[in-house]
Amino acid sequence: MTRTTVYATTSAVALPEQPSAPAREACPARPAPVVRDLRERAGRSPHGLRFGPRDLVVVTGLPGSGKSTLMRRAVTGDGVRVDSQDARDRWETRASRISGLLPYAVYRPLVRLAHYTGLHRTLRSASGAVVHDCGTQTWVRGWLARAAGRRGGTLHLVFLDVSPDTALDGQRERGRGVSRYAFLRHRRAAARLLRAVERGDLPHGVGSAVLLDRDAADVLRRIDFAD
Repeated sequence: MTRTTVYATTSAVALPEQPSAPAREACPARPAPVVRDLRERAGRSPHGLRFGPRDLVVVTGLPGSGKSTLMRRAVTGDGVRVDSQDARDRWETRASRISGLLPYAVYRPLVRLAHYTGLHRTLRSASGAVVHDCGTQTWVRGWLARAAGRRGGTLHLVFLDVSPDTALDGQRERGRGVSRYAFLRHRRAAARLLRAVERGDLPHGVGSAVLLDRDAADVLRRIDFAD
């Protein structure tokens, strides 16, 4: 198997250069945020993404786009995987043992609490981590960006760009979906974020972004962290 590594800091689209501050106000130079577009390569995209040892990576996209599947397959080695789906699966098992088919809405707050508690523990360490992002809660990305900066790393974005129909098919395949209203919210939020990333306007605190379509996601075999 060809082992191709893509460094997240490799530039495909660089943001415009910003005006220089006066010498007494200037901060240490930081790399310009960049975007790497791996879509429409018919499966001939890299097999790996490599980030710095203290970096954080947030994986986002529509519900059903394949975020959890990608993370389970590709996050190996020293990387830590923090997926809200894992917290939901654990609580579904507990709920079924206690009360049978208990509606998810009843214990959703407990799932979210468990997920964010686990995420908080992960962010207190210095290990590289890949975090599932539902896409509609921008405050989470702000939290991750601040945490990455405190640990001396950078926050990176991996966006799974699939069509709404493909995402709905993914929800049906896993036997778990979101409401029509929730899906529309996710769709609007994802479209706004995608347009911003495509023009090089990354969210505040995000150092780079990688755009994947389904083919690129399918051939991606590892997301790791190294010096």
